[in-house]
Amino acid sequence: MTSDGKFGVIGKPLQKVDAVAKVTGRAIYADDMLLPRTLHCRILRSPHPHARILSIDTSAARRIPGVQAVITGADLPIKFGILPVTQDERALEHEKVRYVGDPIAAVAAIDEEIAAAACDAISVEYEVLEPVMSIDEALAAPKDERIQDYGGPHNIHKLVALEFGDVEAGFAQADHVREDVFFFQGNTHLPMEQHSAIATYVDGRITLWSSTQVVHYVHRALSKVLELPMSRIRVIGAAHGGGFGGKTDPFAHEIIVCKLAMLTGRPVKCTLTREEVFYAHRGRHPVLMWVRTGVTRDGLITAMHFRTALDGGAYGSYGVASTFYTGALQTVTYDIPAYRFEGCRVFTNKPPCGPKRGHGTPQPRFALELHLEKIAHDLGIDPVDLKRRNFVMPHTRTVNWMRVTSCGLEECTERVMTASGYAHRDKRPGHGMGFAISSYLSGAGTAIYWNDMPHSEVQIKVDRGGVTAYCGAMDIGQGSDSVLATIVAEELGLQPADVRLVTADTDTTPIDLGSYSSRVTFMAGNAAIEAARKMRGMLIEAVAAKMKCDAAAVEVAGGRIGDFSFQEASVLAEGRFGTLISAGSYTPPKLAGPYKGSGVGPSPAYSYSACVVDLEADARTGLVKVNRIWIAHDVGRAINPLLVEGQVEGSVYMGLGEALMEEQAFRKGLHKWPSMLEYKSPTFLDMPEVETFIVETVDPEGPYGAKEAGQGPLLPVPPAVCSAVYDALGVWIDEVPVTPEKIVEALRRRAKGEPARFGPARFPSIPYPTAIKVEPPPREMDRAATSSI
Repeated sequence: MTSDGKFGVIGKPLQKVDAVAKVTGRAIYADDMLLPRTLHCRILRSPHPHARILSIDTSAARRIPGVQAVITGADLPIKFGILPVTQDERALEHEKVRYVGDPIAAVAAIDEEIAAAACDAISVEYEVLEPVMSIDEALAAPKDERIQDYGGPHNIHKLVALEFGDVEAGFAQADHVREDVFFFQGNTHLPMEQHSAIATYVDGRITLWSSTQVVHYVHRALSKVLELPMSRIRVIGAAHGGGFGGKTDPFAHEIIVCKLAMLTGRPVKCTLTREEVFYAHRGRHPVLMWVRTGVTRDGLITAMHFRTALDGGAYGSYGVASTFYTGALQTVTYDIPAYRFEGCRVFTNKPPCGPKRGHGTPQPRFALELHLEKIAHDLGIDPVDLKRRNFVMPHTRTVNWMRVTSCGLEECTERVMTASGYAHRDKRPGHGMGFAISSYLSGAGTAIYWNDMPHSEVQIKVDRGGVTAYCGAMDIGQGSDSVLATIVAEELGLQPADVRLVTADTDTTPIDLGSYSSRVTFMAGNAAIEAARKMRGMLIEAVAAKMKCDAAAVEVAGGRIGDFSFQEASVLAEGRFGTLISAGSYTPPKLAGPYKGSGVGPSPAYSYSACVVDLEADARTGLVKVNRIWIAHDVGRAINPLLVEGQVEGSVYMGLGEALMEEQAFRKGLHKWPSMLEYKSPTFLDMPEVETFIVETVDPEGPYGAKEAGQGPLLPVPPAVCSAVYDALGVWIDEVPVTPEKIVEALRRRAKGEPARFGPARFPSIPYPTAIKVEPPPREMDRAATSSI
């Protein structure tokens, strides 16, 4: 940045710094790695959704030539998990299996075929138990026994009940009250790259290369389960072929290859098959939702009551956080003066669910947007107008203590309204347009393991003109390496290509909590600014001394610092200060409210999106063809507009898949279609034209004003699709995916005089506890409480 505040590379649509390596095939993914004497690992998995393990006989497997080691749960008895409160998984289970695919034993052999044959040779005796396969079954008394031995009654994992403000008084003030039930089907991440890991054990030290999003949390889990100090474990994030949240848990195969490497003294590698990835999963929770809202005759919200029931699968994963997330962010888009949230997560004998792009928020966003559409129709108000009347304002606090800094909702809405011509749309039968909005976090304000340490750290080294930035964040395709390089380059007057990056290596990089919750640009970006400005200060001081001028007069731009090239300036600075190293860190402000569970939802800043979908829907076949999508995203400031557009359009693509075709469906515990041939997701032939608008509100907390771009734009797409279907055919599809069969059935019901909808008929009776009542904060926020960076 020059002395007059002009940017050199910030805001420029530059290519990714790793683009050449990715497109030429030079990037090294975990599955590309094959160290000398590598053994191959295969994992024996449960064929039953629910069963006790009576015995495991591995003798036949051990006798097979080429088999080097066989391990069972007795070799890895210590439980682990991503959250401190749900340490409920074992790398290999030896007591009870809880879903088809639960790992039981593992083999290391000289090739994969021998390892697979050895797995087939392992004999396991089971006592099969009655499986629990739905939310209703989980709420009822189990026929045999509970899935887990903790949680609430029956197979309930977590119950939450919170009330902010006087909800009953809010409903009493309403002129109109409506309630609806919605369902959002679970779906999976479908990354191009399967999970893969390879480990070595040399001189008493484990080194693991893995396609993980969270080297820091894998590091912690390995230390716990293997009973080794973290100083003797190194975790390196290999080049990443897509995660979308599916690689944010520590996984069994990562622990297994480390244990096998310790036993054999040789490198051990495991790459999951595509079918195994479907069962390892950790994707979108199926969520049933009930929402009741009171409004004035003008459409202003007076109170809202929101209930969710999550099908969490067999283990905890991020489930406690997921439960809170289904209720936390409704208030960050709409000004709700009184709000009650009740959430329930249940265990079922299906693969465990966790975070998928938008973690816990696309489901309630789907319900809320359609619910408000229906209220608008009840009142005879245009749905867009009703929503705009209730938008949150910037620099306010929500009723549940969320702090809103910048907010571009109104501008985002105006951009898509104008571009799409929504107000003057063609209302011919079969043609429809739908509108929806959303918000998302710019990183979680609270760490998974509560502490006062920074959430992100960056170190910079300058040596004879070469610049290297070290950061523990993992680039999973979202472009975080490019963001870090761009920020460092901006501060030092260079180009991003001039900055070398060392990332996601627990031995050589400082701690970063990982690539999840859209936190890297915001948090690692702020840390990078601090480190780069310290380095810039040393370079300027050295040059100013040489030029015999004031430091303020030294210009930094175009690869030069004052009268000197960057290389010459770095030599001067090294002569003056010695080794040129600087460090920066970022800890978000303490934002949690005064109630239990308030750590889920707060963020240093929220992004905002607005979306319009244009489609054709055939009343005879139920087929839907999306013609065009307009989407505007409040990104604060675009560090790189090209990358922002890519993230927004990627979110639109994933949102369309969830809206129209994707679902994790099971029959007696078996996945119905565990392959990329059968699990339906959009191809490029299904992808419509997308017009993206970048709205810049310059957030006072973000790096150069930036906010997140990787997850928020997914959220408004499913409800906008459903709104457009209603606009086209006059029927509500209150669950996703919106399939032709559901549309035809809704039309059939309307023709018979029944409600013109397809969706869940009821919300189950759940023993929610008495709600914890929380006094709302002052709604107006002191702008001085935020700091411009």
